[in-house]
Amino acid sequence: MAKKPAAHSAASKTSTPVAAAKPPPAARTASGSISTPSVTPSKPLTATSLSPRSSPQEIIVHVWNRYLQDTPSRTMLLDTFMVWLVVVGGIQFVYCVLAGNYPFNAFLSGFCAAVGQFVLTASLRMQTSERPPAGASTTAKKTTSKTVDAVSGELVEDGKVSTERAFADFVFGSLILHGFCVNFIN
Repeated sequence: MAKKPAAHSAASKTSTPVAAAKPPPAARTASGSISTPSVTPSKPLTATSLSPRSSPQEIIVHVWNRYLQDTPSRTMLLDTFMVWLVVVGGIQFVYCVLAGNYPFNAFLSGFCAAVGQFVLTASLRMQTSERPPAGASTTAKKTTSKTVDAVSGELVEDGKVSTERAFADFVFGSLILHGFCVNFIN
């Protein structure tokens, strides 16, 4: 059996990122000068901190940009649903004030359904949040202990339930809430 050359085997073991190492190719313009394409960042660059004298508009824009950068899409979807529930509850309340509340049970049922669903969605958002609370230390996050729940048999990290179980609880609570609301209309 013939041995492979050492240079060939060493070169095959090392991997170099080809696309990251090469600069973008230069292009020639019509006048003959060489121009390189400008590289634009994929996300807009924002200031990392605000000054104490920032205007309210700058603060709002900064908070909105941080929200868009740091928030996962699942959490944004839950936030959008919560905004929709606030709009629905507000419309029901304004209608009740302007047009009257003759079927008062129907108003109470619809408004309580919107408020109750908002509370359940907020609970789901808190349980499925991927970011640790603001007061939590980073060392505590690394030393989490895992236990097995005696009733369900699922793996639990320091009292935190899995996202699947949180969603199942959300669906179960929503069914109970809307069952009571439909029953209360009559």
